[in-house]
Amino acid sequence: MTQAGESVAGIVLAAGESTRMGRPKQLLPAGGGTLLERILDEALRSDLDEVVLVLGHQSEEIRAVLGQVLQHQKLKLIENRQYKQGISSSIIVGLSAVEMSHNHVMILLADMPFVDTNLINLLIRRYLNSGLPLGAIKIKSNRSHPVIICSELYHELHKIRGDVGARGLFDKYVDRVCLVEPEGLYDNRDIDRPEDYIRYKKCLDKR
Repeated sequence: MTQAGESVAGIVLAAGESTRMGRPKQLLPAGGGTLLERILDEALRSDLDEVVLVLGHQSEEIRAVLGQVLQHQKLKLIENRQYKQGISSSIIVGLSAVEMSHNHVMILLADMPFVDTNLINLLIRRYLNSGLPLGAIKIKSNRSHPVIICSELYHELHKIRGDVGARGLFDKYVDRVCLVEPEGLYDNRDIDRPEDYIRYKKCLDKR
């Protein structure tokens, strides 16, 4: 659970068309399930108070694969019918579902397979303790995902447009970001193209 008086929702973005992959990334096999099931499982077992899953492209096929996961008490499923307008539309749809009930949101990308419960909880804890309105994972000198945003900046999230995330917000308030270094090794790669998935599968085989 999060700190008293603080409520953090997670928004899992999984509405895209996966054009560079050539097939839905959400449904790619990944360690006994799919890529989307993997991140959902980690998010639902974390200290996030609620998890919003935003679907769009081929949502019916994805719902069918997820099955019983959709009945989880912490999970809310939202459909983004404007997903062709880019990732910003999914962020806004997800935010609209929780902004009145949660004073922080964490944005999670469905194509980052190495995000786990420990990393999510670490980011929540360090960010809340910092008192800053923005938080993000830090890899070397670079800002990475997941990211977390306070309600005082929700109105600015509503202004983003196109196939961009919250990067502009973090650039604008660069001195108000809690950067959290992972404890131990963290691979922040995303699965975008077929060659990315091949490398990921090879990594799984070595484990």
